[in-house]
Amino acid sequence: MKDIEKTSVNRNNSRKRMRRRKRFVNVYVIVVILLVSVCAIAMSYTFLFNIDEIKVSGESDNYTAEEIVDASGIKRGDNLLRVDLEKSEQKILDELVYVETVDIKREFPITIEIKVTKCVPSYKVKCGNSSLLVSKQGKVLEENVKAFDNLPIVTGYEPEEHDRGTYIGNGDSFKDNAFKTLITNIAKLENPNITGIDMTDEHDIVITYKNGMVFKMGNWSDAEYKFSLAETVMNDDTVKGKKGYLTMIGNNQCSFRTSKEPAEIPGKKDHEKPKKTDENGNPVEEVKPNDESNPDQEQIFDDYNNREDDGSDYFNFENETAPNTENSEDGGYYGDDGIYYDEYGGYYDSWGYYHDQWGGYYDSWGNYYDSYGNLIASSGYSEW
Repeated sequence: MKDIEKTSVNRNNSRKRMRRRKRFVNVYVIVVILLVSVCAIAMSYTFLFNIDEIKVSGESDNYTAEEIVDASGIKRGDNLLRVDLEKSEQKILDELVYVETVDIKREFPITIEIKVTKCVPSYKVKCGNSSLLVSKQGKVLEENVKAFDNLPIVTGYEPEEHDRGTYIGNGDSFKDNAFKTLITNIAKLENPNITGIDMTDEHDIVITYKNGMVFKMGNWSDAEYKFSLAETVMNDDTVKGKKGYLTMIGNNQCSFRTSKEPAEIPGKKDHEKPKKTDENGNPVEEVKPNDESNPDQEQIFDDYNNREDDGSDYFNFENETAPNTENSEDGGYYGDDGIYYDEYGGYYDSWGYYHDQWGGYYDSWGNYYDSYGNLIASSGYSEW
């Protein structure tokens, strides 16, 4: 009998069959991943991550933790992922007037933390015949409050939006920007000691201090620097303890002059001739102009108004805006008061004195005085 030798036969799978099997495995894996993801998401938004603890932190003298949680609308058992944090924050701000800021965060797996800061009454803003108690960030807290007499009084802002619990607003973007900039930078000061803010003209803002100083800071640009500069001047050994006026000269200088009189805040332009004082604030005997006035005065004015600003003078005109000059060919115009103003906003009074657009004036001898009648330059340029 013949022996038969056993042999093994290896079956070769075709490439097409291998690719089909590999594709099936990939689809299977993707389906499993999708199913797991859907289940995980469904579980997360249903019975997983349900809130079991609500923490309240920060500072609030007017409300309890329970009142803050109730105002948020968040409850235990709510799903942590489904809570609308921004909506809950706004609900607290709207309902609790004396809350300034709210920050709500999720702490997985089951905790919500609510952090609040309280409103600090910081200003009394004049609004018609009433006054508004306003926080550091401009939130209206109360109306016609007799207390808080030590707070700075803001005049000339005249807000249109002043409902309790809302943020104050004038409707004029320039006024609003000026107010927000001022209160933001005042909040940065350690000891502001400010008693008044006059915003009648947002480009000529006047700040009064408890120490008897009046700071004419101009517009609100570079407010942080201007407040710092004014504080530096007030704390200088030659100025400290005195009462008087601080005035921004250009963009980076601040002048000081003493005053024995109570501080007078500038208002609307007064066309009457101011009383004169010297550089020390002492009264100066006035001399009426006569026929022997300086014949070169007009040329002096023209040279002054047409000169190039090379930085050698105190004043900086880059941010000044010329008045409407459409009323005459030479650029001048008549104001509502019947006075003729030149193209630079200056005018001559009945004494023959020339008043410029910054409130200063020249007498017939070429002496220059500021808006308070204080001598600035005598027959030419001189430093204060």
